[in-house]
Amino acid sequence: MLSSKESSDFNNHFFFEDLVDQYGEELMRLAYTYVKNKQAAEDIIQDVFLRAYEKREAFKGHSTYRTYLYRMTINRCYDHLRSWSYKNVRISDKIISFFQSGNSTEGDVISNDDRHTIGKEVLSLDLKYREVIVLYYYEELSIEEVATILACSRNTIKTRLRRAREQLKVHFEKRGEL
Repeated sequence: MLSSKESSDFNNHFFFEDLVDQYGEELMRLAYTYVKNKQAAEDIIQDVFLRAYEKREAFKGHSTYRTYLYRMTINRCYDHLRSWSYKNVRISDKIISFFQSGNSTEGDVISNDDRHTIGKEVLSLDLKYREVIVLYYYEELSIEEVATILACSRNTIKTRLRRAREQLKVHFEKRGEL
């Protein structure tokens, strides 16, 4: 449970400003890995902080604020991915990209960047593998923290990490990049 000091902190407006400053960017990256759209990720993060503030009385203190915000972000991303508007936009994007052709020189340079290539491959993984890779490697959370956030056992997280690494390895071996 929260101590009276922590409880008063969580109800403090300035405390929430500090949370936004401290976790806003990493939550934005997390949301982007799920929805793959910057504007949608920004909307999700704004909604997460708004809901966290509105429902601050519901925070029981069984986890850290960081874990609490991560869980809220992931849940909100799932909601977005299930929404009709997301599915409609995604179909529209596919149709538009089908009729567009050609790459820019700038795009070619970016695509040759190793970090971009790895990031692109991570984003192409199934969601259950992508989320553990992002949380463990990019957000540098422990296996225990990832398990708490995703409401899975530690062994499930370890298995997903292993399978995700195997999928990435196979993909890069096929491309001759390993």
